Amino acid sequence: MTTTKYSEVWNLDVFFKGGSESAELRAHLDGVKEQISELETTVEALETPKQVEDAKRVYEMIEKITETALNLREAGATIGCFIAANTKDKKALLLQSEVSSISARFSTVMLKLQQTITKADKDVWEQLLETDELKQFAFVLNEWREDVEEKLSEKEESLITALSVDGYQSWGQLYDRLVGEIEIEMTVDGETKKLSVGQANNLSSHEDPAVRKEVFEKLEEAWKEKEEFFAATLNHLAGFRLAVYKKRGWDSESVLKEPLKRNRMSQETLDAMWSAISANKTPFVEYLNRKAEMVGTDKMNWYDLDAPVSSSTKNVTYQEGAEFILEHFGKFGPELEAFSRRAFENEWIEAEDRPNKRPGGFCTGMPASEESRIFMTFSGSTSNVATLAHELGHAFHSYALRPVHYLNRQYAMGVAETASTFAEMIVADASVKAAKSEDEKLALLEDKIQRSVAFFMNIHARFLFETRFYEERKEGVVSASRLNELMEEAQREAYGGALETVQPHFWASKLHFYITGTPFYNFPYTFGYLFSLSIYAKALEEGKGFEEKYMALLRDTAVMSVEDLAMKHLGEDITKEDFWAKGVKLCIQDVEEFMKIASEER
Repeated sequence: MTTTKYSEVWNLDVFFKGGSESAELRAHLDGVKEQISELETTVEALETPKQVEDAKRVYEMIEKITETALNLREAGATIGCFIAANTKDKKALLLQSEVSSISARFSTVMLKLQQTITKADKDVWEQLLETDELKQFAFVLNEWREDVEEKLSEKEESLITALSVDGYQSWGQLYDRLVGEIEIEMTVDGETKKLSVGQANNLSSHEDPAVRKEVFEKLEEAWKEKEEFFAATLNHLAGFRLAVYKKRGWDSESVLKEPLKRNRMSQETLDAMWSAISANKTPFVEYLNRKAEMVGTDKMNWYDLDAPVSSSTKNVTYQEGAEFILEHFGKFGPELEAFSRRAFENEWIEAEDRPNKRPGGFCTGMPASEESRIFMTFSGSTSNVATLAHELGHAFHSYALRPVHYLNRQYAMGVAETASTFAEMIVADASVKAAKSEDEKLALLEDKIQRSVAFFMNIHARFLFETRFYEERKEGVVSASRLNELMEEAQREAYGGALETVQPHFWASKLHFYITGTPFYNFPYTFGYLFSLSIYAKALEEGKGFEEKYMALLRDTAVMSVEDLAMKHLGEDITKEDFWAKGVKLCIQDVEEFMKIASEER
């Protein structure tokens, strides 16, 4: 049987030939600008609906807005891919700034449209949402109406958007540039190389403890060297947000108001989730203590968190990882397998291990082309295979939503992480079941548990840090040294006292704190992880026939609150701690099995 050889480099030429110098891309961006100019004129002349017959006119505006949004998103996503694949692509960085300006104009048009149509009288509004043209958009349009009521006037919000291009968005772009310039010189396996941050991070799971410690220390040195720049960037991002909140009259409310609203989640649900996790951390602390013993230390060090615990841990080639993913996706359902095979065969994935790539991994949608692109750096670990499956889960979410109107595809981050984590879980479970020895099973269980530790402890530390940082930022600029203190405190608390050494500059190293589009880019990961456990339990119970129900759930993710989504598709009340505790206890079973094997073998 002939096996297709999968490329480790993505194909972006199918969108715009020639990379950041593309003439096609230039023409496309100019076309988007023209579309926005036309929209500005059209929306300016738009009148607030006064009768039910105006539904057709509103629908026509939605279609025009949608076309422009698709084209703008296609260009922005592609340029983001250029920068991720080569952080030294100066032309792409200039294009990114241009797209930020274009996006600000588009946001202003959107705001004007939303404010105009949502000013309709209550009776007229309710009638409009019952029409054939608009009833499919009822949830989103009601969100628009609520947002408009909570924000400033059109003129003031437009000014905020215009100022954000250089006063907000550019700070996030500056962070990307600063990180892109960092190089870590390391000698590994007798070879000296200059590594990007992403490549250096991959050494955190190296089998040699000296290598793990050295790369940790060198990365900390790199973050410390630029800590004043990173601190200024973080303070300005938070300061901008807080100033906007104050102008809107939100300053007396929780800083979580915006992230919770964006995630269509209640504070009650978030509190129940963290409460269930905090009440069940002891087994994970015991696991970390046991792992510390296994790697030869009295207590866990930050640089040993990803250390391998078994000699049976082996490197996996990209090809092997792809084939394993496809095999086990196929056991879940034919659509997931066929879709993922298409992603591999059509070069949707950038996985090559090389310098000048940005750290981390992501999946981005190209909505006009109805494709996705996945970015990561594959260095051969089982964790890399899980990351690849995770990002394919994101892409499959977009695929499942293709029959849905673009306006109803804007799902929140928490449910986005549900789809990705679900895909990751399929592969992680399959890996454990495929283990050929107890030693190999131990290593694979440990890889699964590491994800629980990440979501229950690492993400919790990020949440605690960011919450406390924002409270202090209300009183003024927070120094780099204080940011280090806040980070240390959050890590020690979130890890239940299991850590000997922590990573004080984690706030500088983690891209998520600097993403302007999503405040509090942390708790949705944990939400997605635990929420997906319930879905996975149903999948195991129902077998292959569950795929259709799963896709139906994904299609609902952008048109209801997470509480309603869980009740409709799972029959669960997620505002109650019990729901989340059930998921945490499933993860504890992995810890118990790990501890049993570890005690028997050693």
